Amino acid sequence: MAHAYVPGLKVLKRTVIKKERKLPIEGEVIVNVNDKVKAEDAVAKAFLPGPVDIINAANKLAIDPQELPLFLLKKEGDRVLEGETIIKYSSFFGLFKQEIKSSITGTIESISTSTGQIIIRKDPTPIQTIAFVDGIIEETIPKVGAIVKTYGTYIQGIFGIGREKIGKIKVIAENPYDEINDEKYLKDVEKGDIVVGGSYITKEIIDKLIKLEVVGIITGGIDAETIKDILGYEIGVAVTGTENIPFTLIVTEGFGKISMALKTFNLLKEANNKKASISGATQIRAGVIRPEIIIPFLDEVQDLAKIEDKSFSTALEKGALVRIIREPYFGKIAQIIDLPEDPTIIPTESKVRVAKIKILDTNEEIIYPRANIELIEES
Repeated sequence: MAHAYVPGLKVLKRTVIKKERKLPIEGEVIVNVNDKVKAEDAVAKAFLPGPVDIINAANKLAIDPQELPLFLLKKEGDRVLEGETIIKYSSFFGLFKQEIKSSITGTIESISTSTGQIIIRKDPTPIQTIAFVDGIIEETIPKVGAIVKTYGTYIQGIFGIGREKIGKIKVIAENPYDEINDEKYLKDVEKGDIVVGGSYITKEIIDKLIKLEVVGIITGGIDAETIKDILGYEIGVAVTGTENIPFTLIVTEGFGKISMALKTFNLLKEANNKKASISGATQIRAGVIRPEIIIPFLDEVQDLAKIEDKSFSTALEKGALVRIIREPYFGKIAQIIDLPEDPTIIPTESKVRVAKIKILDTNEEIIYPRANIELIEES
């Protein structure tokens, strides 16, 4: 049988999930192996060096750089406050006086008698990385972070925007075909919710959800123009997930009005009112990154440390479910009918490996490049 190995879009009811949590710079890991952690708990912390302010003191005073120490009120290593005088200068028997004050709060890092410059570094900024999911620490990574292990439902979307968020799943659609286009769907929505819709959500409803201070929106489909309106610019091919917006959006199926896959909807409905962690980070091209939804079900396991990973096949084979990731069928769910052995010439006149697939919602059978489909991994 012919096989093709492709990135799988995971929709898993119960599985072991591991998240690597790392600082951007070296710091201090503050957890130990087998520690129980909440999603909001810090696992590592560090201090980002503050920016520097360079004062051309000798130039300002019109003196030789070597004379600078004669007028300093501070020395290297001293702490200074914003607006504090660090130099007092006088000449011509005190007739001309001049002061130089610090424009920031920080520490004097260097005083140069060669250049006449004083460098003051602003106070460092504390940073931390959190566990992101409820679970246990499986492994620590010296000086930078840890690997957090949990057990629960894991769902990947096809596209997303927005940073990591932690909130409560709130299913507002009655079924995966619902279009969220009316305020009636919002009656039970609360601050901090991760709202789950059906096939589509309008920009007007998104604006209302923002006012309600939800932290996440999950929908089967959305208009590309809506995403542009949310961001204020056309999204490119770069990695998403760092957008400065107050919520995270995850699209599970594609652009336009596309019903959420029934299994995905049912898993989210099962998790209604449960705590979840979401990320909108997406990269379609090399080094694929998918937006993700993680819903721990730790009450179903007695000893998380002893639960082993399951392995899932990433091979395409007859009968497997796939999602199409290129137009004109972007986001459609299909089933593999056949995997021809020999490369086939497609309309672009390229000769590629293809799959014969049946689109589930229309029963249309087509020949499609294998590179333009991805396996849906199910448990």
